[in-house]
Amino acid sequence: MRLIFITFCILLIGISPAYSQNAKRALTADDYDPWKSVQKTILSNDGQWVAYEINPQQGDGELIVEAPTRSRRLSFARGYDASFSADATYLVVKIKPTRESVRVAKKNKVKPDKMPKDSLVVVRLSDGEKRTFANVVSFQIGEDSGNWLAFMSKKEEKKETTPKAPKEKKSKKPKGDQLTVLNMAGNEAFSIENVSDYAISAQGNRILWTREWLRDTALVRGVYAYTVRSKETEALDTSAVVEVYTNLALDKKGEQAAWMSSPDSAKAEVKHFSLYLRNFSRKNNQLIADSATQGLPKYYAPSEYRKPRFSDNGERLYFGTAPVAVLSLKDTTRLDDELSRVDVWTWNDARLQPVQDKQRKEMLEKNYWAVYDLNSKKVIPLGSEAIDRVDVNFKINNPYLLAKSDESYQKMSSWAPGHSDLYLINALTGQNALIAEDVLGQSEMSPTGKYVVWFDERDTLWKSYDRKTATVKNLTKALNVAFYDEEHDTPDTPNSYGLAGWTTDDRYLLVYDRYDLWRLDPAGQEKPVNITQGYGRREKVQLRYLKVLEDQDFIDLSAANLLHGMWEKDKETGLLHWKSGSEPTVIIKEAYNYLPNSVTKAKKAEVYVFQKGNYTHPYELYYVKDWKQPQKLTNLATQTEGVQWGTSELVSWVSSQGVTLEGLLFKPENFDPNKKYPMLVYYYERNANSLHAFRPPAPSRSTINIPYCVSNGYLVFVPDIVYGGGTPGKNAYDCIVSGVLDLVDRGFVDRNNIGIQGQSWGGYQTAYLITQTNLFKAAMAGAIVANMTSAYGGIRWGTGLSRMFQYEKTQSRIGGTLWEKPLYYIENSPLFYADRVETPLLMMHNDADGSVPWYQGIEFFTALRRLNKPVWMLVYNDEDHNLTKRPNMKDLSIRMYQFFDHYLKNSPMPSWMSEGRTVLEKQRWDMKYD
Repeated sequence: MRLIFITFCILLIGISPAYSQNAKRALTADDYDPWKSVQKTILSNDGQWVAYEINPQQGDGELIVEAPTRSRRLSFARGYDASFSADATYLVVKIKPTRESVRVAKKNKVKPDKMPKDSLVVVRLSDGEKRTFANVVSFQIGEDSGNWLAFMSKKEEKKETTPKAPKEKKSKKPKGDQLTVLNMAGNEAFSIENVSDYAISAQGNRILWTREWLRDTALVRGVYAYTVRSKETEALDTSAVVEVYTNLALDKKGEQAAWMSSPDSAKAEVKHFSLYLRNFSRKNNQLIADSATQGLPKYYAPSEYRKPRFSDNGERLYFGTAPVAVLSLKDTTRLDDELSRVDVWTWNDARLQPVQDKQRKEMLEKNYWAVYDLNSKKVIPLGSEAIDRVDVNFKINNPYLLAKSDESYQKMSSWAPGHSDLYLINALTGQNALIAEDVLGQSEMSPTGKYVVWFDERDTLWKSYDRKTATVKNLTKALNVAFYDEEHDTPDTPNSYGLAGWTTDDRYLLVYDRYDLWRLDPAGQEKPVNITQGYGRREKVQLRYLKVLEDQDFIDLSAANLLHGMWEKDKETGLLHWKSGSEPTVIIKEAYNYLPNSVTKAKKAEVYVFQKGNYTHPYELYYVKDWKQPQKLTNLATQTEGVQWGTSELVSWVSSQGVTLEGLLFKPENFDPNKKYPMLVYYYERNANSLHAFRPPAPSRSTINIPYCVSNGYLVFVPDIVYGGGTPGKNAYDCIVSGVLDLVDRGFVDRNNIGIQGQSWGGYQTAYLITQTNLFKAAMAGAIVANMTSAYGGIRWGTGLSRMFQYEKTQSRIGGTLWEKPLYYIENSPLFYADRVETPLLMMHNDADGSVPWYQGIEFFTALRRLNKPVWMLVYNDEDHNLTKRPNMKDLSIRMYQFFDHYLKNSPMPSWMSEGRTVLEKQRWDMKYD
């Protein structure tokens, strides 16, 4: 008996690891909605407090507020959109109603104005004291100083209990919401009814609003201001003639206000606006601009579609101007069914009719920058119909501005987009000067306006225009270094690696090559200097400057700056310290993905937050006072506990063309190299650099969810694809098939159960691959281009643009017109080889796809149907290129995995595949998939 007991214990010891592993479960569709992530992180100015949202994919989230060094922590169910007061004494946070209460209200068809609304909580951080306000729409606090809060809330409409009186002509009722002005540091508060707009100065010392009220039986409207120091409210502008007051603005100091007014009804088709300025020290209003203002072009007036804005120093007031609108040309003398409905397409139209249709709202609201200079008292137009894009720097009061115009290139944008002319505009006179024609590439003006720089994609050079000397300099011509994308593989011109920023007073421009940062003298007098000492190229790490403060204007080369690094060999990322003139020093480098955009610094303290994660660890939030000891604030990794998750690794192979390629291989948990696994292959351009990215389980918008597939027993292979020679289909075949066969040779892939999946460009490649090989047992393709000859001249309905540029210049990579390279278009089109397909295919192509026309999917489906090939097409109604409605996303996920499970795992075929689904059944379908 004792021997039996000992043997039993030994057996238990032997099987316990496997048993505990087997206790883990696979991911299911039920994991999607509750899966949580960190969102919208903010630091208080002093760095003592951090606030962040933890939100599920669907459901009620939570706002966390922490003082990590003091072990203080507050939480707010459904909190979002939080702000700290400038002195970090208070927190203001909005609270959403529960998702279920909104759902019930929608189900009961509650009117929008009666739907559950947000509330607002004001928290004193020293002791956690809270004040709550209901039905809040929005709030504002001074971003630079002050403890005054202004918030708008919906009034509760009281039901009339008195008997109905005989019908009389209804008197007008004042419109608007309730504005509450509150001193968070005391008990001072007041409310104003019927407010339509409000603003608070950055220093929090003045609050502005516009409201309306009844005077006898007439509606009167006005603009009012409250001054915090004097606690006085003053009427700035009131009139029974004005019908609309709008577009309130205050300068940062709260010393000046601006607004627009119109005597025309808010419902009028054409409104005439005037712009007013108030100087509070002089206590006077000044008409700045209207349709009769000298300086503006004839028949121009201030535009309601651009809110005025003061420069940070308060010396300029920028506003939009536009031609005074004319009444619509609609013939109101005839019935609608007596009018023709026709679009006239003309060969010399600057923009295609569909482009114009997509830009209808933009065209109606089109306006151009103008400025009122408070020193010269002049209104100066800056933009115009010919030069419509003006880059305004509100922070630094530049005497000159950069403007761009694509007017000369609009017609050719259908096949060669991105061209523009550059102009220099004198902001004091409005005069403009053409400084560069037909620029193709990134351009910007230096912060103080001394230089304009751009990357010339044709010459692959950085160039500068010196305003003082009116000369153009080639800044990188003498360097044997590529400042353009070294891996660029389309027939289009290559992009630059980008611009990091400027040093103080525009002395130097900092740009990137593939690895390092370079200091360029925009005057062209000093030679370029590699200011990271060649460290990046030597170590094969891509270094990028981290702008850790949102309002940072210049880069201080003498300071200890932060760089983000991505090491190409092992794809690890990390952070580095760096000062100009010395090599960067690694703070941390590891097999994680450090999110560059998450690295933020407190405004007035050496305190940072950042997020990092990798394939097996969700992104967590860290708080840093000492880079040697980052403090982890979240614990989202608990979501992966008890779940079969798997691993990721980098693989490489040599393609059939002799090119060494990289890809990602995701393996199930407890991977056994002696076992044969079914494998799914997904692809889209290059993905190897994302080795350490965390991928949350989520319903599919169009592609497989890698963690779900791996958790459910699949290998997932993501190969990089390189292109060239105008043969994108063949290029994809060479890279993907060679990678798959390399993995098959390693012994753990079940060659008889390999599936492929791609969306859009990846969907095209899926359709192409199954016409060239029977290697794959099943394929799923979303939004495919089946016929490049019919797609070439078609319209991308999402933008209205012709698709020509895509085939000639960009992703489709043919490199010529249809009439120059007809055979290339045919040879790369899956439709012409549909008879070769032996692989069962599941397609998704939605009927509102604005990127790849729905008829492309139809062409391929009907061809395969006629050829009696097993093919299914999912068409989600009123959905675009990728799914946006969550029920549809969940539906696609279920059907796609059922499809692959049937062919690759021998699961039963679901009824929707074997029997289909009629139009009538669609109306009463109850989400059953078996």
